[in-house]
Amino acid sequence: MRSVMQLCGVCSEHVPKYRCPACRIRYCSVSCFKRHKDDDACHPVKESDPASSSSTPVSNAEKPWDVEDRLDEDSQTDKVPLEKLQQLADSEALKGLLRNPHLRRLMMSVDTAEDKAKATKDAMQEPLFVEFADQCLKIIEPTEAEDDDEF
Repeated sequence: MRSVMQLCGVCSEHVPKYRCPACRIRYCSVSCFKRHKDDDACHPVKESDPASSSSTPVSNAEKPWDVEDRLDEDSQTDKVPLEKLQQLADSEALKGLLRNPHLRRLMMSVDTAEDKAKATKDAMQEPLFVEFADQCLKIIEPTEAEDDDEF
């Protein structure tokens, strides 16, 4: 049983589902993520682990996830259900966006970047990338108004 319910680090209204890859603040939605980035409130954390102060730096991609990366060990809030993944794969809107070579280049640059947090932050400055992220979130986390439209 939890003694304290965590709230979004941006709006302080909802339970956070995501964590900023750069500064690790927890947020609840794309709009809070955008607000967080637009307000220049994102200050990337520099991990200072005495054990890793050797001459060979370890990239974020190679670091194992720790307990803090999971919001709740018993919940599925940070996992996308297989049904939603299938909806992403079947989305004509996403397929249309992915036909754009500029978006594909942006995604490749994020995927191959050594500093994925910075690459993601940079990509989020591109309206096309934001549109893609928004479209994905509409499928994964439809709002109540969008749910009502389906019936």
